[in-house]
Amino acid sequence: MRNLLILSLSLTIFYGCSNMNIAPPIAVKKEKKLVIHDDARVDNYYWLNDRENPEVISYLEEENKYTDALLKSTKSLQERLFNEMKSRIKEDDNSVPYFYNDYWYTTKYEKGKDYPVYTRKYKDLNAEDEIILDVNSLAKGYKYFRVSGISISPDNKKVAYGVDTLSRRIYTIKVKNLVTNEMYSDNIDGVESYATWAADSETIFYTGKDIQTLRSDKIYRHKLDNDQKDDVLVFEEKDETFSTYVYPSKSREYIMIGSGSTMSSEFSYLSSNSPLDSFKLIQERERGLEYRPYHFDDMFYISTNIDKSTNFKLVKTPISSPSKSNWEDVIPHRDDVLLEEVDFFRNFMVIGERNNGLLKIRIKSWDGTEDYYIGFKSGFDFEKETYNASIDLNPDYDTNVLRYNYTSLTTPYSVIDYNVETQEEEIKKQQEVLGGKFDSKNYTSERLFATAHDGIKIPISIVRHVNTELNQDTPILQYGYGSYGITIDPSFSSVRLSLLDRGFVFAIAHIRGSQYLGRPWYENGRMLSKKNTFRDFVSCSKFLIENNYTSKDHLYAEGGSAGGLLMGAIMNMAPEIYNGVISAVPFVDVITTMLDETIPLTSSEYDEWGNPNDKEYYDYMKSYSPYDNVRKVEYPNTLVTTGLHDSQVQYWEPAKWVAKLRTYHQGDNMIMLHTNMNTGHSGASGRFEPLKEIAMEYAFLFMLEDIK
Repeated sequence: MRNLLILSLSLTIFYGCSNMNIAPPIAVKKEKKLVIHDDARVDNYYWLNDRENPEVISYLEEENKYTDALLKSTKSLQERLFNEMKSRIKEDDNSVPYFYNDYWYTTKYEKGKDYPVYTRKYKDLNAEDEIILDVNSLAKGYKYFRVSGISISPDNKKVAYGVDTLSRRIYTIKVKNLVTNEMYSDNIDGVESYATWAADSETIFYTGKDIQTLRSDKIYRHKLDNDQKDDVLVFEEKDETFSTYVYPSKSREYIMIGSGSTMSSEFSYLSSNSPLDSFKLIQERERGLEYRPYHFDDMFYISTNIDKSTNFKLVKTPISSPSKSNWEDVIPHRDDVLLEEVDFFRNFMVIGERNNGLLKIRIKSWDGTEDYYIGFKSGFDFEKETYNASIDLNPDYDTNVLRYNYTSLTTPYSVIDYNVETQEEEIKKQQEVLGGKFDSKNYTSERLFATAHDGIKIPISIVRHVNTELNQDTPILQYGYGSYGITIDPSFSSVRLSLLDRGFVFAIAHIRGSQYLGRPWYENGRMLSKKNTFRDFVSCSKFLIENNYTSKDHLYAEGGSAGGLLMGAIMNMAPEIYNGVISAVPFVDVITTMLDETIPLTSSEYDEWGNPNDKEYYDYMKSYSPYDNVRKVEYPNTLVTTGLHDSQVQYWEPAKWVAKLRTYHQGDNMIMLHTNMNTGHSGASGRFEPLKEIAMEYAFLFMLEDIK
């Protein structure tokens, strides 16, 4: 059967030089006709949709062998890159401790170990460490291991956490006794990772998953030391376009259940002191109404888009009568400012606001005497256009110290404590870049603006080494995402230095589909406006070429997941302007996936892409879906990566796409597929293993640029 599946690899290696003539694996065609709206699509590679089929596994393994053969000359370079990237990372590192409920909590990394150790100290930072979880010990014997959702009980005596050993984001919740270090018998299987404790420290609430679609669809109540089959269903999300989740309010006085789709949300609440009571609704769902509640004193403060507040506003409402008829404005809506995040303290609130793509952190006292933006006394440049700031974890209400983060394309990640009373700042920690060579003054960044097809200005953040000249021979890696309103802010990467130090420029295209320029920026890059995302990226590329930052022979593009869709679309739209493309876990078979409600994410994402059961959306999706628009052109050199156990974008999408690209591709450029047979959407687990994947990607670029 294997010989029927693929053509055998034929390797002709010319020793002493780097040229290799290698025949790629060719997947056999097995015609499957897909018909809807009186339109027939033929999918010759639909059969790859079966990870249990030995023929499929054989094909993926042959693709891996082919990729390894093409990249064979870079193996030593990949090893050097991995060691170089790893050498910049402080192996024996600690997070900045944070204080909550009588304990200081810290995450530690030990030299030579891949996983974190979670610890705490009782009241005093000089006290002895208590180990909560040593993930290195837990991970022994597993090819993949991830701990998520660590949650300490209110009595400080227990920890609940989720474990995933397959990389499909399906967790088992376990509970450990922190007094005796023994495990409880509880094993809650097939669920989300986070458990919310009630005030009694005996009751937890958790989120169940649909066994087939993996949609988070149910909330259960569990009593410690009881069997999972006896757990009580307290909420079921029956609308397949919504997912649900449970979490504690910051005050820990309430347990909150949220349900959300792309464009609508709904929340209920329950007193943590009365876990057996029924949840109460805050405001029933309405199409297009988004809101998120925060508890403070006897009020819910709510971030919402009600009343056409596209960029969101902040309202408040009594807990006793929380429906929208009682919502009162606290921070009104502004057309030019996106209300992005909020946090609440005993004496003040904190607001993260995005204006013209830049995030500012605002302090507003409850008595109204203070209202200002922070960050200017720390020495960090909040006027520079290539930075990112965010509100950090602040679990304690009763403090006058706000913790926030700052980074830029040239400034390592920094954790800052800001004292609201004294208005003084203290840098608690700045990311160390080891190796002895890093100096931020050796790098420079700027923000540019390209003109899109419709005249809109598209921001681009770029960073380079000061010695890198900008001309037609300069290699540029242009990165993009542009979906779900997720904003890719400029931030520092020690790994990226391996690119910059070898003469590459790194560029982030802030395309529509994100919220970089506010919520309308997102609205203009989704549904029937989705093509704006792709056109924006191409416009940014053409701008860089036309302004002599690079040329088509030295321009590269990269994106992952929905950003992989972006890569597939721009390869069909403008294949001639890229020398190479890296497409990670790419969502490329849009119509087939969005018509299949049995796989994860489909029904919950109709508000992002549209529902192809509606002919208008079907036709629009078909006009840009990468898999459906492969054509006879010369495609750029392409490296596609995926994980066999990916639950977000199934491995067969990139596998089918590569097979089809090979059939239509005109020319000698490489098209490669690499499947990690042990991982899923997020790649390898552990602290350093993911660096090997990045080293492979960088080696691919350097090979194309003849950089050793």
